[in-house]
Amino acid sequence: MQRKPAKSFQDLIVWQKAHQFALMVYKYSNNFPKTETYGLTSQFRRAAISIPANIAEGFKKKGKADKARFLNIAQGSLEECRYYLILSKDLSYGDPAVLGLQLTEVSKLLEAYSSSILNSNS
Repeated sequence: MQRKPAKSFQDLIVWQKAHQFALMVYKYSNNFPKTETYGLTSQFRRAAISIPANIAEGFKKKGKADKARFLNIAQGSLEECRYYLILSKDLSYGDPAVLGLQLTEVSKLLEAYSSSILNSNS
């Protein structure tokens, strides 16, 4: 089944899921101690925002290599978030199970999207 090409980054399922993940990180990190405002809370949120932001930025890039570079940055931020989930759990800041599932879904979609860009003929 051939999908219609996305007209904007907002049409991309991977961006939609990454955006939802970023929103969830904001809600989750609201419960972190105030002492983490400039530490884990800030770092976690920046990394979470970086995922959909880099997907969006890469969307309009013309060449495969340029697109792939931004998607790779998004993947790096995704892995950074994976660590922050572990850290926040180990610090007893909450149960990140739902966020972990969402992150896994975004990871799979991002990997598939990156592969499709790299393997495309254009």
